[in-house]
Amino acid sequence: MYKVTLVLSGALLAGYALHAWAQQGRVDLRPAVTAMGTSSSNGVSFAWFYDSTERTVYVCRTTQGAADAIDCKAKTQLP
Repeated sequence: MYKVTLVLSGALLAGYALHAWAQQGRVDLRPAVTAMGTSSSNGVSFAWFYDSTERTVYVCRTTQGAADAIDCKAKTQLP
C-alpha cells in the first residue's frame, strides 16, 4: 500500500511539474488598447477605449477644427 501511495504521489508531482514547466514559455499577447465605440454630434467627436492591462476605460474628445488637439481622460477604473 505504501508503494502505491508513493508512486501515485510521484506521478502527481511529475504531472504538476510538467504543467508548470510548460507554462513558463507561454507569452501573453493582448492589444494594449481596444476601441469600444465612437460617436459625433455638432462637430464634436468622442471615442471610448479600454486598456486591458490597467483595466481602465478612456474617453477621448476632439472637434473638427484643425488646431484642436485630442483630449483623452480616464473615465473609470474597473475592479
